[in-house]
Amino acid sequence: MIALIEDAKAIYRNDPAARNLEVLLYPGFRAIVAHRFIHFIHKLGVPFLPRLLSEINRFMTGLEIHPGATIGPGFFVDHGMGVVIGETTIIGKNCVIFHNVTLGGTGKHDGKRHPTLGDNVYIGTGATLLGPLTVGDNVMIGANSFIVMCDVPSNVTVAGTPARIIKENGERCHRDLPRTAARPALRQAS
Repeated sequence: MIALIEDAKAIYRNDPAARNLEVLLYPGFRAIVAHRFIHFIHKLGVPFLPRLLSEINRFMTGLEIHPGATIGPGFFVDHGMGVVIGETTIIGKNCVIFHNVTLGGTGKHDGKRHPTLGDNVYIGTGATLLGPLTVGDNVMIGANSFIVMCDVPSNVTVAGTPARIIKENGERCHRDLPRTAARPALRQAS
């Protein structure tokens, strides 16, 4: 329940157009409310039902959130259409995601195969993050950035395709992202 209150507060904190009970009309809010219930059922080990409910949630909101995704409190999706959040994704506290963001896998990993986001991460429209990469705390990822198997350190702004660090601790810079450390559970080619 506390997470839902924080999710509602996140709307007012991040969207100046939000007024009174309009939060109930935000598809991102409806999606996260449903997801928190669906995730609970998923963690109980109930077969089929969580996946069915997540498909209904996707149809109703335009956001595809796998029942296994772990999402911290204060989560806000603005204009959520086209958002995809994979099964092993972990999202920290107070994260903001805009429409058409993909937090997906590469298809080459078993086990943990989707991104992990720290706290206070902002992801712009159309950004794509693929693989079991890690994004640190207090990170801004620019619109249409593309990150595959590269970790993003804390306190940076990244942008571009492929994404590069353009600001670190408030100072402009121009650096490549570090490659994600090799994961032991790579799927073997058949």
